[in-house]
Amino acid sequence: MEEQIGNVLLNLTHYSGKDIYSDGRVEDELLDIVRERPQSEYQAIIEEKKSWPILYHLSHFRENIVDWIPMDKTAKVLEVGSGCGAVTGALSRKAGQVTCVDLSRKRSLINAYRHQDCENVTIHVGNFRDIEPDLPTDYDFIFLVGVFEYGISYMGTEKPFEEFLSIIQKHAAPRGRIVIAIESKYGLKYFAGCREDHLGTFFSGIESYAAGGGVRTFSRPGLEKIFAACGVEEYHFYYPYPDYKFMTTVYSDERLPKKGELSNNLRNFDRDRLVLFDERHAFDGIIEDGLFPLFSNSYEVILGKDFDVKYVKYSNDRDVKYQIRTEIVKRKGAGEEAAVAGNGVKTAGEKGPASAGAAGTAGGKNPASEGTAGSELVVRKVPLTVQARTHVAGLAKSCEALKNRYQGGRMEINRCKLTEADGAVAAEFEYLEGRLLSELLDECLAREDMDGFMKLFREYVKRTGYHEDASAADYDLAFDNIMVQGDRWTIIDYEWTLSEPVEVKETAFRAIQCYLSEDEGRGKLDLNRILKELYITPKEADRYRIKEKEFQDYVTGNRKAMSDIRAEIGELVMPLSFLEDRYLLTKNVQIYEDKGEGFSEGQSYFVKNAYVDAQEIELKLFVEKKVRALRIDPAMEACVVRVKELTFNGKAVPVQNGKIFSTNGKSLKKDQVVVFATEDPNICIHLETFERQEEDVFYARMEVAKLPGKAAQSLAESVKRIF
Repeated sequence: MEEQIGNVLLNLTHYSGKDIYSDGRVEDELLDIVRERPQSEYQAIIEEKKSWPILYHLSHFRENIVDWIPMDKTAKVLEVGSGCGAVTGALSRKAGQVTCVDLSRKRSLINAYRHQDCENVTIHVGNFRDIEPDLPTDYDFIFLVGVFEYGISYMGTEKPFEEFLSIIQKHAAPRGRIVIAIESKYGLKYFAGCREDHLGTFFSGIESYAAGGGVRTFSRPGLEKIFAACGVEEYHFYYPYPDYKFMTTVYSDERLPKKGELSNNLRNFDRDRLVLFDERHAFDGIIEDGLFPLFSNSYEVILGKDFDVKYVKYSNDRDVKYQIRTEIVKRKGAGEEAAVAGNGVKTAGEKGPASAGAAGTAGGKNPASEGTAGSELVVRKVPLTVQARTHVAGLAKSCEALKNRYQGGRMEINRCKLTEADGAVAAEFEYLEGRLLSELLDECLAREDMDGFMKLFREYVKRTGYHEDASAADYDLAFDNIMVQGDRWTIIDYEWTLSEPVEVKETAFRAIQCYLSEDEGRGKLDLNRILKELYITPKEADRYRIKEKEFQDYVTGNRKAMSDIRAEIGELVMPLSFLEDRYLLTKNVQIYEDKGEGFSEGQSYFVKNAYVDAQEIELKLFVEKKVRALRIDPAMEACVVRVKELTFNGKAVPVQNGKIFSTNGKSLKKDQVVVFATEDPNICIHLETFERQEEDVFYARMEVAKLPGKAAQSLAESVKRIF
């Protein structure tokens, strides 16, 4: 049985007639979107809907995990667990033939309608174990993206992952590759307080899934044991960052991340998370100690021959005219010894363009002159859209324009030549050794050497400001884009070259703003000192900031950056200080005193250990004579409170008297029970009618039962109807 959706064929031979797995109504919404709206509108829909499932299934960032993998139009591809087609489109563009397998007909329909213009896609719907015997055994690539961890569900045997992989291996051609993208059970984000991606619980993988569940992720050694058991002779680990789902950068064992690079760590789109420590600083220590392969958040493992690509950084958080990827590539036939590096174009704030730079730090062998012909490594910028080809091709002209400007000065321009990649024009740059200027400046700040910092900064201004009135200016002269090799300074990335003069104090101010925005630790730098050094007035600084905002909007095409989308749809972020405060407010009771000016935070205090057990409060308060009223906050969430005892100077407080006893809840005064459908429950005791002493004693015992918000609301409404 078959069904045709545009050019896509759905094979339903092994479909049981019922979708066992479903995300519910959101799949109907997705199906409506892909039926009615073109892919060019998906970004606008994501921004409009502010929904995690819509973002997760429709974002073009999902394709990054497979887009970088080199293949040609003769490639035959199998995608197991294709779902709603997050990566199917990218595979279709790169390969000659794509066969998808998925359990769900609804999801396969979403995939088919989404890619109905693709003439090389077939989707098999049904259980993989039923479909697998019908699949051929000559696939050049087999992709398991977010699939391998479900091996228990696929196989249900004693060694499900080994058996799953053994079956997959049968369908690879003799020189075919299997690509596995999976979370690491020891990913640093899980230690820092992210919930396990599949189970939604804290520390599940770290605790080796002691509580059970139908999913398993692995450490690198854990995966290697499975590969060994299956007779895999060659495999290569890559490290998607921040994770494989929304990868912006992929590292390899030949180009691991450098200190300071891993700062984009707030990724809680679908669940609340803790922030137990700063992952950026933790990553820096892990990198310094050579432990990154263990603590990487995700793995992308290539079973089979390696690729020449050793590092990729995506810049597709931009207008379509400027979407590119930057990659470090080993030349064909180059030697095996190559340690690579490179950093990115950085712009002020997270919203800005995020392209990777065109060179690296110490490691790879390459000549210091005469182009890139003898280099083992080269750096390429590749357009990701047809519209971006003009932008990439223009880099060669920018190179010549800047070389002409700086001729006779002390600033060099990284050489660029146009070549071809993925069937389109690409810009190729020399791979350089050295230190980024930002690293040298950081070292000065770390040792509090402001004289050394200013010496480097003045040298930067002097060299970059050469021929300031020339009609060629690199607007993005960030410190990350300048490689220092002794006395040789080179601009390694010049994507944003303008054909008009720009004052050096403007580009230097922008570089400082970028530098400060990337790391809070750089806040010790006195910006006013820099402004005085550059003779920039407050009015000029404001004008430069406005111009920067306009530049960012120009580059991004007013698209929302992923950081903005996360802020809109992301769940609660709970730093350790939040937990400490929450503990304080949960275990202790807050008391407010009205001394004639009403209740306020300034006239409040906490009673420590007010909870004598999990659900009972006991208070004994000494009250000054000038206190007119007390407010007791028994909890910080919806709850039911039963007043067991309430006295003032030994006399019972009449709970039935609304002028003396009041709350913001619903009272069953006969039973001295109050239902609070609020996260700020409070009980007020008005003291004006009581006989006062020099020091009054207030005593209370209460039972407190926490309630889910909706349950509390329903109970409060019931109380209102009855009484």
